[in-house]
Order: sequence, then C-alpha cells, then structure tokens
Amino acid sequence: MAAGRDATETIVGFARTLRAAGGTADPERVQAMVAALGHLDVLDRSDVYWAGRLTLCADPGDLPRYDRCFAAYFSGALPRPAPRPPAVVVRRTPVVAADPVRQDGDGEEREVQAVTASGVEVLRHRDVARLGPKERAQVDRLIAVLDATAERRRSRRFAPAPRGRPDAARTVRETLRRGGEMSLPKYRAHRSRPRRVVLIVDVSGSMSPYADALLRFAHAAARSGGRNVEVFSAGTRLTRITRELRHREPDAAMAAASAAIPDWSGGTRLGEELKEFLDRFGQRGLARGAIVVIASDGWERGDAGLLGAQMARLHRLAHRVVWANPHKARPGYEPLTAGMAAALPYVDDFTSGHSLGALEDLARLIGGPHA
Repeated sequence: MAAGRDATETIVGFARTLRAAGGTADPERVQAMVAALGHLDVLDRSDVYWAGRLTLCADPGDLPRYDRCFAAYFSGALPRPAPRPPAVVVRRTPVVAADPVRQDGDGEEREVQAVTASGVEVLRHRDVARLGPKERAQVDRLIAVLDATAERRRSRRFAPAPRGRPDAARTVRETLRRGGEMSLPKYRAHRSRPRRVVLIVDVSGSMSPYADALLRFAHAAARSGGRNVEVFSAGTRLTRITRELRHREPDAAMAAASAAIPDWSGGTRLGEELKEFLDRFGQRGLARGAIVVIASDGWERGDAGLLGAQMARLHRLAHRVVWANPHKARPGYEPLTAGMAAALPYVDDFTSGHSLGALEDLARLIGGPHA
C-alpha cells in the first residue's frame, strides 16, 4: 500500500468506528479495502471514500451509516502518514492497577496507556459545556454518527402488499396476462414514510455553551433524515439553516451555519420567532403532523404570554412537540423561568440536551416509542 503502515492502521480504525455504528465491516471487507487502496492514491479523499464504500458496505442500508462515519472519522480530509512511536495499550478494569512504564524487546521504556470501558461511559454523560478540547472533539465525532431517523407515518399512497385491501386493477391485469386464466387475488396497502422533523435551536448568549453540540446533532439528523428534516436557529431573529447543514462533513456544515446565523450569542425572543415560524412555514404545512424539537433554556426576553399562545398553536399543528433544555440535568432544576413555565403545558416530551447520552435519548424520542 502506497502510504504504508500508518494508512493501514487508519483504515482499520475507521472500520472499527463503522462496526460500532452498526455496520458490517468485517475483517475480510477491511482486507478488501486495503487491497483496493493498493491500486489507488491513499492521499486522495475521493479514492478512499469510494474504495471503502464499495468494500465495507454490505447492502444499501449501510450507505447512510457509511457516509456519516466517513465524514466524522476523516473530518473532511485524510490523515497523511507520519512516523510515530509505538504504543502499548492495556485493557483493564478500573480496579486493576497498571505500571506506568513497560520495557519492549529492545529494552526501551514506553508509556502504557490504560483504556477502560468506563471511560467512554463517563464521557457519554459529561456535560458538553465542561469538556476539554480533546474530549469535545471525541464527542463531536460520536454526535456525527448518531442516527436520528424519525418515526414512520402512514402515507395516503398505496403499494403492492401480500395482504390488505383487494387490488382489483392488478388482479384483472394479471388475469389478462395469463390469457384469461384466473390468478390469485392481488392486494395493496398504505405506504409508510418518515415523519417530518423540525429542529429550532436557540443560539442566544445563555445557550452558547451548548449551541454547537445541538447544531451538530441537527446536522446528524439532517444527514440521516434527508429532505424530511428542517433546521432553524433562534436568537433575536429566525434563520433557516437547512441548506447549510446539508454538507456531508460536520465541520464544513458548522462553518456554513455559523456564517448564515447573524445573531449568534445575542438575545432571545422565542415568542416572536415561534410566531414567525408558524406564520411563514408552519401554518403552510412544515409543522403540520411533524415532530418539532425546540432546543432552548427557556429564557425569554419578550412576552412570555406570546410564547405560551404560539406553543398552544404549535401543539395543535404538530404530531409531537419535544423541548430539550440543557439546564434540566442540573440537580434541583425547576422550570421557573417565565418562558419555560409558559411553554411546558404544550410540550409532549421534556428532556435535556447537555451531553452525548442526552442527545442519544433525544434521537430515540425522534424515532418514536419503538426506537
């Protein structure tokens, strides 16, 4: 392989990420990808992408998962091979002590890295506002591969089915095709399609420690839900950022969204902006029968009564209203702010959004009761 051992280890690490996300990247497929890259340019991002897509994906259902993992793992650019010292990794339980230094066969001392399963679990439940740069980067990669596919609803359209309503037209066509000989009756049933998901993310100053993680979650939802997902930012004005979050790479999507949002870290007028959303988009159908997720701490500088009235209006239109408040996870939290108190009567699911685990719970809420 042109890039040597480091590139091979990178591909193996990517395959582990894909398997952790539910993919079928078994060792034989990994070997096939490495062999394919032996005939391509390993530093060409497009070559690596298509080599992995053609070898690591077992069926069409793996393709969206592969795209999310590729974007999260490589962050838009392939790592160039560089020499690095060897490391010994010892997997142990938290109660077993390990020597900080170990000698290799040449007598050289190398640091032993202790890796525990509990470390990942602790990171999953850490507040994103309190993470260091390295921990935040790891959490960002895990958010990028979240599957926030919405629950399915029954469509008005029909499709052939083994049982259901009799399909007289297909039955007659099949009889004519057989020269008038009677055939088994044909049936049809309603198709199903994912519900629309609308995410409104508060980017005001009080939400600045959490806005980036919540927008990355919105990007993951837009990637997994396709055209059934719409995303808006809310601060002092309402901004539609769906198109900006269509970028495959999370960092590129975040840069585009940041450039499009004019009121980042400003004030909050949720009532006015929710009214604008319903007047311009929701009443025309964007919120009708949809799952609407509002990510905000509920600090309202405007009229709380207006927010309550617009929440009641939204609740009548939407299939479900979900409110994610990062402060809900704090000990002793009570929704005492005027905005939060006015909105809660019209919220179907009240959750937090302060950590990776909380965002996983939010993805399950979007997926419905059986997700």
